[in-house]
Amino acid sequence: MSTPTILRGVLRIPVIAAPLFIVSNPALVIAQSRAGIVGSFPSLNARTLSQLDEWLAEISEALTEKDSAGNTIRKPFAVNQIVHKTNDRWEEDLALCEKYRVPVIISSLGASEELNQTVQGYGGISLHDVIDIHYAKKAIEKGATGLIPVASGAGGHAGRLSPFALMQEIREWFDGPVALSGAIASGRNILAAEAMGADFAYIGSPFIATLEANTIDDYKSALVSSAAKDIVYTDLFTGIRGNYLAASIRRAGLDPENLPKSDPSKMNWGSGGNTDAKVWRDIWGCGQGVGAVTKVQPAEELVDQLVREYEAAKTDFLKNT
Repeated sequence: MSTPTILRGVLRIPVIAAPLFIVSNPALVIAQSRAGIVGSFPSLNARTLSQLDEWLAEISEALTEKDSAGNTIRKPFAVNQIVHKTNDRWEEDLALCEKYRVPVIISSLGASEELNQTVQGYGGISLHDVIDIHYAKKAIEKGATGLIPVASGAGGHAGRLSPFALMQEIREWFDGPVALSGAIASGRNILAAEAMGADFAYIGSPFIATLEANTIDDYKSALVSSAAKDIVYTDLFTGIRGNYLAASIRRAGLDPENLPKSDPSKMNWGSGGNTDAKVWRDIWGCGQGVGAVTKVQPAEELVDQLVREYEAAKTDFLKNT
């Protein structure tokens, strides 16, 4: 396993918060990173380039502080770039990330040599999310620092492979940084991810039910009242298979037990009008780990809870070995 220098010794627990479309905002990112994990947001959550500039300035300032020796340090955070042919903004967004030297860039829906070279050129790291070994090898060939294997059960656009299978096959040929995604929602899950060979757990859905998250109260309440059985895996809404809350599908007037198929042409991440925005606003993404979400709370309290659970899990494991 390999923890990048930029993240070594600065986190309370090995967790990267997943960038949540619409949901993640500066308040959530700042709260996550201050609490001791890597906070993140998709660049497209900022609806314009000028807003993205403002967000990066706000987050960078809020996370910059002095250490005990008087040195200026900045807590790490991440920005997600959708490197898809329909996103005509990503190169300009990346230029702003370079301006603010964003420590971690998470790329999705397309591996890019240009992105990896730019990020590593200013001293950051680039992590690419993948759903299988083919795309994992392609990402590393194109220069990504590390990988985010999105396993079965992850919220939003999720893969279909078991995390055990993904981690086993990745570690046969890659010894760089890996953040495992897929129904990870507790401190015990974080420890399990490490045991499988991951350097970090990649956690999204629990942060939707935080006070800082940019979501309506009904969405947060639905997470608290749902369990794994309430997650629907379908390609209807964006053309790519993903996990969604059944409650939101019913709310939209559809039967989650009888959904038609869709096609990838429905996706549109472009600045000319993101048709997916309505999907993620009205059809709520969520992972199968939702059963661990039992209340709405501040992001800092959620991280504190994960830390306690993680430490307790380590103690239990050592006691029983």
